[in-house]
Amino acid sequence: MIEIPEGFARDTVDREGEPGKVWIASLADLAEGLLARWGCTLAGPVMHGQVGVVLPVRRSDGTPAVVKISFPHPGNVHEPAAFAAWGGRGAVRLYERDDAVFAMLLERAGRRTLADLDDVDAAVTAAGRLARRLAVPAPPGLPRLSERAGEWEEELRKDAELLGRPLPAHVLDAAIATVRDLGRDQPDTLVHGDLHYANVLQAGREPWLAIDAKGYVGDPAYDAITLLRGRFEDLLAADDLRAAVLRRLDLFADAAEVDRERARRWTQARAVTAAHWGRLHGDPEWVVMATEHLAGLLT
Repeated sequence: MIEIPEGFARDTVDREGEPGKVWIASLADLAEGLLARWGCTLAGPVMHGQVGVVLPVRRSDGTPAVVKISFPHPGNVHEPAAFAAWGGRGAVRLYERDDAVFAMLLERAGRRTLADLDDVDAAVTAAGRLARRLAVPAPPGLPRLSERAGEWEEELRKDAELLGRPLPAHVLDAAIATVRDLGRDQPDTLVHGDLHYANVLQAGREPWLAIDAKGYVGDPAYDAITLLRGRFEDLLAADDLRAAVLRRLDLFADAAEVDRERARRWTQARAVTAAHWGRLHGDPEWVVMATEHLAGLLT
């Protein structure tokens, strides 16, 4: 019998309520059925993230793989389509999928991630190069970020008012201007959408492979913020914070082959959004303040 980690089960029920309780109760049987259907055997303990479990398995031909099962959520809908479009280019290969139950059979990569690299510059550069590999023509049916520009502008204004305008007016205005200038006119390019350090695994056939994609369509510069908000402590320890932030942005932009100014503007706008979200949803105070500072530095 497959054992679902207790902590994951408890957190899922606490977060999702009754739907989470029902899903957790069915998860072990669901996993057993998927392993049988896809001809896999369990090859290690069940792992998990925040919204799903990952089962290390071996396929019938001995190939190592993982079965990933996510809690049904709108944010997880487009992940398999992104992996299918990449076909193993810069991301783990998709072997099987069952979209009805939010499950995939995926290539197994290593356990080491970009977050484990001591050299932050090397990690940022590797992520940028990966972003370039993932920037392929988008298939139909994936969410276009350009279609959310109006919603973003409205949320920026509404949240600022709700929170009593915690950021200076010129910082908020710059974010709104970016959404107007760049948000509605974006390339028809597939982007990861959550390219942070822990979502890039060391591998064999390529140095690094992406996992946990959102599968958005838009500007590749959109992903730059995750590499600044990740490993925040390294930035905050710098003697010249603004110079350190701009250096990290430049490393990403050069490696990803995106325009530096677009990367700066997207990062500033998304930092404002992230700071608002953090205040509304209880992020640690130091994270909110660091994100607000980041938004100001890039204005």
